[in-house]
Amino acid sequence: MMGFFVAATIAMPFSFGEVKVSCAEPGDWKVACVREEPEKGVEIVTVTLDAPGRRQPPKFTVGFQVPQVEMFYRWSVNDGNFTLPPNWGGACESQFARHMPLYAFLNGNDESVLALAASECTRFVNFKGGVREEGSLLEIDFRYFEKPEAPISHYETSVRIDTRRQYFGKAVSESAAWIERAGGYRIASAPPAAFDPLYSSWYSFHQDVFAKPLEEELEIAARLGMKTIILDDGWQTDDTGRGYAFCGDWEVSRRRFPDMAAHVKKVHDLGMKYMVWYAVSFVGVKSANYAKFKGKYLVDELSDIGTAVLDPRFPEVRAFLVETYVKAVKAWDIDGLKLDFIDSFTLLPATGDPAEKENYAGRDVHSVPEAVDRLMREIRAALAAVKSDILLEFRQNYVGPGVRQVGNMLRVGDCPGDMRRNRFAIANLRLVSGGTAVHSDMLEWNFAETPASAARYVINSMFGVVQYSLMLRSAPREHREMIEKWIRFSQEHRQTLLHGTFTPHHPELQYPVIEAESDEERIIGLYDDGRVLEIPDAKKTIVMNASGKDAFVIRRNGRLSEVACKSGDWIELK
Repeated sequence: MMGFFVAATIAMPFSFGEVKVSCAEPGDWKVACVREEPEKGVEIVTVTLDAPGRRQPPKFTVGFQVPQVEMFYRWSVNDGNFTLPPNWGGACESQFARHMPLYAFLNGNDESVLALAASECTRFVNFKGGVREEGSLLEIDFRYFEKPEAPISHYETSVRIDTRRQYFGKAVSESAAWIERAGGYRIASAPPAAFDPLYSSWYSFHQDVFAKPLEEELEIAARLGMKTIILDDGWQTDDTGRGYAFCGDWEVSRRRFPDMAAHVKKVHDLGMKYMVWYAVSFVGVKSANYAKFKGKYLVDELSDIGTAVLDPRFPEVRAFLVETYVKAVKAWDIDGLKLDFIDSFTLLPATGDPAEKENYAGRDVHSVPEAVDRLMREIRAALAAVKSDILLEFRQNYVGPGVRQVGNMLRVGDCPGDMRRNRFAIANLRLVSGGTAVHSDMLEWNFAETPASAARYVINSMFGVVQYSLMLRSAPREHREMIEKWIRFSQEHRQTLLHGTFTPHHPELQYPVIEAESDEERIIGLYDDGRVLEIPDAKKTIVMNASGKDAFVIRRNGRLSEVACKSGDWIELK
């Protein structure tokens, strides 16, 4: 079914009601809409825009309403409260380096009743789904071109609407896979090292990091079983003010790291891979490069953190970043990069796009998100030519398929000391990230915790790759033994935990029970007291107990029984 319009709105019949495509000021743009039903219960609306020549695309909306029946919660990849907002609030934004345009509306019994996804994951999309008070209706909108966008003459996008009642994880994963196919995204493969337990310098050292103390830490980390180090912020500056005013030159602080290549070799000799942090978009106001790139910024200064934001539409900006990373990998023989703050490549609504007044002078790409896409591809191609198995880490909120074309490690956003957030964010990311390695935010805890209590931090992250960031030399012996025990467990059961069939339960409760299953075994993570674990068969089953209680209840063969197991430990059910 197809429709055209040159006025405000066209309504198209779908199985659940009308889908409306609205464009208040189409001008001389021709807008066409097509409905498809590739399988029962799945419908797709595709919108195309065409103009006689290149010009600013018009704002338009794809929207519909459905009765709010058995839809009590809303799933979104970067959200953790899963509440259902009113239609006048709770909007999300996505683009290449931020979020994903994907919602699922759930009934509280692990079922999706309605799953929605948009194919546009590069340009900016504003999308919302909330309750309209008049009539208890669920109101859905996907809004396009509400931020400045470069002139184009053709545009096409699709929205997928899945009304099948099914396990919510399947609905979410299928929606994410459809986005990859429909958007033409080719996901980077993750080498085995992307799944290795990791040490990060950030929470343990912050910017006050030096080669010798770090090497001493890594000797302990390697003995405990960690295989990779991420050297975070601090290596490139003598400042410890936690801002970014000195970013942008990317020269090693000789006071901190007198011989970076020799330092990396020492770490390699421990059996660990080495990754280094960069704030991709930032050039600090106190850096030598700040004046060099004047006039080539999206934002001249973010005053609260002391940095400007580069404009990746300039080829010399992209070349500078690519050359910086290639030089580091070659000179220091490092194994990967943590590429941070790519979500800062964005235009501020208050200032608009400075390039318009300059007729895009000097910029070989006119669209900011498309330029970020191009930059990331150029970075990956250049680095892969040096090391084919290069490790590239990105962190939440930049988690969509565009980023996954480049990165092979996705980390949960910063949540120091918050084991619950680590748990639900890992689960959310696992559901949409296919074979990309999903990592926890770095674990830290107070050493006044008992080892059993501290182990709950680890167990809450065990269905992702666990990153640690504690001052290990200061950790009590019992804490180091606990870390070593769980790293050994994670590697012995790595296939199940990280590559098995992944089944988290009850997102509206932030996943109190999570399961993973391989051909050989089933592993269950128990995170809240009072749950009855359903054991469907006699398959080898291991329960990791992070409930805070020293026993739990299982139901097997229709019979309830209590299992004794210390909180912070695991047990194989007999």
